Amino acid sequence: MEKTYVIKGIKEPQWVLVDANEQNLGRLSTKISELLMGKHKPDFSPGVLMGDVVVVINAEKLKFTQKRLENKKYYRHSGYPGGLKTITLGNLLEKNPERVIRHAVWGMVPHNKFGRKLMKRLKVYAGVEHPHEAQNPQPLA
Repeated sequence: MEKTYVIKGIKEPQWVLVDANEQNLGRLSTKISELLMGKHKPDFSPGVLMGDVVVVINAEKLKFTQKRLENKKYYRHSGYPGGLKTITLGNLLEKNPERVIRHAVWGMVPHNKFGRKLMKRLKVYAGVEHPHEAQNPQPLA
């Protein structure tokens, strides 16, 4: 009979600073979701909130090809007939670059209550400035 390992007590999360300047969206969001879930830690346990708080800066400076900026579309629906709205990646990057990273990371975390708690630990900012200097986030190596 195998025994299940359960973490006792909750450690204080670390704050990690990630610079998105000239980064690939997919690889960056994979690393961010891994940090949020805590999969990089040796005592990882699924379903336990043990990941880090991630602060992402320079979200507007992600690297994309011109074809990707024009052809990738994000969809949302109001719930009413004919209520499907689309926006291209280029337009979303101009209007709200934080949503691009948030949307990509949401696709990589569990889609339940646990995933929503993880997403509250993700802080994304378009520029270099962020209000979390007091927490002293450590840059990602």
